[in-house]
Amino acid sequence: MAASKPVEAAVVAAAAPSSGSGMGGGGATAGPGTGGLPRWQLALAVGAPLLLGAGAMYLWSRQRRRREAGGRGDAGGLKRNSERKTPEGRASPAPGSGHPDGPGAHLEMQKWKEVAQDCTKAVELNPKYVKALFRRAKAHEKLDNKKECLEDVTAVCILEGFQNQQSMLLADKVLKLLGKEKAKEKYKNREPLMPSPQFIKSYFSSFTDDIISQPMLKGEKSDEDKDKEGEASEVKENSGYLRAKQYMEEENYDKIISECSKEIDAQGKYMAEALLLRATFYLLIGNATAAKPDLDKVISLKEANVKLRANALIKRGSMYMQQQQPLLSTQDFNMAADIDPQNADVYHHRGQLKILLDQVEEAVADFDECIRLRPESALAQAQKCFALYRQAYTGNNSSQIQAAMKGFEEVIKKFPRCAEGYALYAQALTDQQQFGKADDMYDKCIDLEPDNATTYVHKGLLQLQWKQDLDRGLELISKAIEIDNKCDFAYETMGTIEVQRGNMEKAIDMFNKAINLAKSEMEMAHLYSLCDAAHAQTEVAKKYGLKPPTL
Repeated sequence: MAASKPVEAAVVAAAAPSSGSGMGGGGATAGPGTGGLPRWQLALAVGAPLLLGAGAMYLWSRQRRRREAGGRGDAGGLKRNSERKTPEGRASPAPGSGHPDGPGAHLEMQKWKEVAQDCTKAVELNPKYVKALFRRAKAHEKLDNKKECLEDVTAVCILEGFQNQQSMLLADKVLKLLGKEKAKEKYKNREPLMPSPQFIKSYFSSFTDDIISQPMLKGEKSDEDKDKEGEASEVKENSGYLRAKQYMEEENYDKIISECSKEIDAQGKYMAEALLLRATFYLLIGNATAAKPDLDKVISLKEANVKLRANALIKRGSMYMQQQQPLLSTQDFNMAADIDPQNADVYHHRGQLKILLDQVEEAVADFDECIRLRPESALAQAQKCFALYRQAYTGNNSSQIQAAMKGFEEVIKKFPRCAEGYALYAQALTDQQQFGKADDMYDKCIDLEPDNATTYVHKGLLQLQWKQDLDRGLELISKAIEIDNKCDFAYETMGTIEVQRGNMEKAIDMFNKAINLAKSEMEMAHLYSLCDAAHAQTEVAKKYGLKPPTL
């Protein structure tokens, strides 16, 4: 997932691609507390922020756009919100004027059932009576009728053209509650799902000091074993860990956890390595609960190789960040730096954590240390450029923006085979509305990594922002699914676009496919929110004939 590594690296160890990740990935892994426009609006509003230079730094883009727009749902390049037309027959206060607290004495006495009944009578007389719909939504909220509340507030949002903060906050709140409830039950009973080989290889490529991802037998045999010719095959046959390493080389990933378990149960000589490898694959299939005890044990093994312990700390720290526990995450990364200060991976991944925490100066310092320890680290140099670009853009410093863009040019010139360099540069170029050049950068990514589905999604989104070319955008996203049918970011993105086109049935199908591929409960909750928003819009269209404008 080359195009999504900046956000991905801080969460992918918990097996959550940036669905965007997103970032981008999508994003696509934006959770509560990240700031910016609620992600449910992607599936409800027109010209949603997904169409901003959507990419790995999607969380940051959303947050920044929100600040610039003063809290409005500014659609960036498309600017669709400013073009919305209010449906005829609207009976609503002016945008921003808010809603009354409630219908008189009924609200005072908390007689929410009677309130809902009274509002229903009013809505029967005028289905576009915004005040009654909103009051009934509030009553349903108090009665814990989430589905009914969502339908009413969805109708209100459409009638108001998504301009009233109070209505949108209620919709956001209900969708999050519904998403969490459904994800908690679904995720608990889900079948573990191994990601695609491309995803797994990309994940391991983000580590350079990771013993378990090195070629088989490198540093794994004692001097005595090396001296005994013919012993290698015997050790390999009797060691569950070495068999797991062989399966890794063969990309036969489904057998790795069971072979590691054999090594651990036998308390073999590679038990620490087996614990770490098993934990890594538990994370990759989205089972953080099973991964944590293994990581804890490796970290506590004082006699274990320090690089194994540091790697376990990086992965546990990334897992904590994905679970929205930044303090625990920071503690693990700091401990890793303390026990293995010459480990470039620690600074590389901690730098990405600092980006997510909006601590850009500290992120740059970590990338610098990573580069000092490993000067050939193209990815760290590209991510340092992106961090500097982010800092410059946030500070509205045009000279620093130009310096960061020049830095990208130097990185891709020095490391012409680094797909991530082109991908990050493409995101910055898109942000600067240099769409043609951004498109060229994505093409270079595809030339280098033709099997990277995420890049096709980003390129497809660029077509929407740049040329409003829906057909070409969907063609590229369909290509991503053809390349990797486990790319949840592609399904989520296509679902969001189909909502904006008014194709609710197709959108819901795409969201459900993404839900089945979700790699964390939080990611699944977000996807359920998108799906529920689309369902609600379908119901509102049936009941009241209300539809927002489509792309």
